[in-house]
Formats: sequence, C-alpha cells, structure tokens
Amino acid sequence: MTPEQAAHELRDAIVRVPGRFMTDASTYARGAELGFDGADFYIAGRGGVLGDVSADVVVASFVFFAPGAVHQSWARSASVMPRRQAAREWIEAAHGWAERNLGDEVDWSACAALLGRIVTAAPVAGAPLFAALRGLEEPEHPSALALHRLNALRELRGALHGAAVLTVGLAPVEAVVVRTPTMLGAFGWPEPHPDPKAFHDRWALAEARTDRMFGRNLGVLDAEERVALLEMLGKVVT
Repeated sequence: MTPEQAAHELRDAIVRVPGRFMTDASTYARGAELGFDGADFYIAGRGGVLGDVSADVVVASFVFFAPGAVHQSWARSASVMPRRQAAREWIEAAHGWAERNLGDEVDWSACAALLGRIVTAAPVAGAPLFAALRGLEEPEHPSALALHRLNALRELRGALHGAAVLTVGLAPVEAVVVRTPTMLGAFGWPEPHPDPKAFHDRWALAEARTDRMFGRNLGVLDAEERVALLEMLGKVVT
C-alpha cells in the first residue's frame, strides 16, 4: 500500500473517530458544566489551542465554518475561561471519551505508537491547529493517547484539505454542500445554500490533492505498518 493509497483509505478513520467525540452529547454536557453555551465549547476548545487570538484567526484555521458563526461563539466564550484553559478542558474531555468508548478490540498502545511516529515527523507548515495540538501534554492511557494523536492528524489533514479546496477554486461553503450538506447549519452557513451539482468535479480534485499531500506524511511508516494501522482503525470506524 502506497502512502497516497493509505491516506485515501485512512480518511474515514481520521475524520470520523475524533468526530464521534466532537458530536457526543457527553462532550456538550461537560461544556455546559463549565459554563459554555451549546456549540461554544467546540469553538473555544478546538480554537483555544491558538491562544487569545482574534476570531478571524480561528476562522482562517477552521476554514469550513461560516465566519459569522465563529465570531459569535468566540465572543460569547471569552468570559467563560481563558482560551488555553478551554483547549485543555476540550482535549481532556476527548481523553475521557476515549477511555469510556474505545474498547479492547484494538491494541491501542500499538496504534498510538504508529500514530505518534506520523505526528512527530509531519511538518507543521500551513497547519496551525495541528502545530498547537502537537505541543500539548499527552495522556498515558493507551486509547486516550491514540485518540489524542488521531485528533492531531485530523487537524493536519483538515488543514491540507482546506488548502486543496481553496486552490481548486471552491469556496468553503461549496465544499461543505458537496461533502456534508447535513452539516451546513451546524457550520453556521445560512440559507439559501448553493446547488452542489457544479462543484462535484472540483471537490473530487481537492480530495485527490489532499490524499497526495497527506500521504507524504505516511511515508514514515513502511507498507506493512500502514496496512496494520488501517486494519486497527478500521475496527472502530462507524
């Protein structure tokens, strides 16, 4: 399996496994306990690794969220707690979710070790959220550690995908309407939404470019290790 093939095959695991934590009701229950309103915990927690930056910096890093929605959540969350504390609470919630929900069907120590080699070797150019996450303290629990590193790679792939989308001439909302139209509201995009028919070819080109760029980072593993990682993560993709 080539690195580019592995990037394509690993896409769902990289996106969906951390995504399960991000959409879990327990995550937002924890956010409410901390004083966050609704999705503000997501915006403040995910963006908080960047520190006390302006909302436009968060918009630039998230790429696919409507600027107005990010500005509103970032402003509302400012009084709840400092940005970096929000990031720590967010990632600790992720660790707790992993310990509760990722079972023993996977050797998480082995999985985390492979993921760690990718995370350590990957360049941070153009991927600020990945760069910031990589600097956080890692947990000891094997499943939490695997999710921590998988989430970092999700941010790396997301940054590369954002760049690919923009360079093929798609606006962020146009990419969302093709790939995840059910998330348009959650991402803050108001109606009317664009018709996706005109965007499919360019989105497919962006996906191919993403696989090519992200695949370069998987070259740190040999072919057998890439297959092993895919097999392990395939057990928990839903």
